[in-house]
Amino acid sequence: MKDRIKKLRAKSLQIRPYITPERAKLLTEFYRQPSVYQYSIPVQRALAFKCILENKEIFIDEGELIVGERGPAPKATPTYPEVTCHSLEDLDVLNNREKLPYRVDESTRRLYQEEIIPFWRGRAIRDIIFREMDPEWVAAYEAGVFTEFMEQRAPGHTVLGDKIYRQGLLDFKKEIEATIARLDFLRDPEAYAKREELKAMSICAEALMIYAQRHAQKAREMAAQESNPERRKELLQIAAICEHVPARAPRNFWEALQYYWFV
Repeated sequence: MKDRIKKLRAKSLQIRPYITPERAKLLTEFYRQPSVYQYSIPVQRALAFKCILENKEIFIDEGELIVGERGPAPKATPTYPEVTCHSLEDLDVLNNREKLPYRVDESTRRLYQEEIIPFWRGRAIRDIIFREMDPEWVAAYEAGVFTEFMEQRAPGHTVLGDKIYRQGLLDFKKEIEATIARLDFLRDPEAYAKREELKAMSICAEALMIYAQRHAQKAREMAAQESNPERRKELLQIAAICEHVPARAPRNFWEALQYYWFV
């Protein structure tokens, strides 16, 4: 194992995971805007995704070659209040449990108490689902007969195939535009729903390209201040890669890995 990997691995193992409210705060601020609700649900969600990638903190760690953190720093774990909104008691459990605790600082608890919980309680997908379930199901759940997925985590699976190794997001956007142009609004009763879903896809592709460009800018800023010539060269290479992918198809293994990590 190379020294670079040893250092990054050791750092990953040593840092205690913690809850970051960054994503929850950005999402709450986004959905508080009345103008959001003029759009269809798919477009709302795509614009929310874009808002997060345009505004979340960009972090590139020392020695990293593949960049992109889900939070503002390593082991900073975002929450998904639109899926399931943690209570203050949930945050205490995460902070205090013996196995795999997630540190929750006082500023995060205060933000949840004052902003996140008041807005999302009753609006979260989990809350909506529970309102629709029959009393027998709820009674069985509360008795501990079973649990449910979104109580524990946000849904997230990677299903990509090999498209991303042959096409960039600019190519996908062209395909989306062509598909929208072929929709038959006179004969297809689902044409409007299809168009809204396709528009949302295009917005998400744009968001990912913006996110990559923000990493390119960060890498160039770091390179300008880097005293180690080898690391400066790496940072400039990272910037060049992020300017190419995911907008365009990868040309080599490094670009392919970075593209995959972004999406």
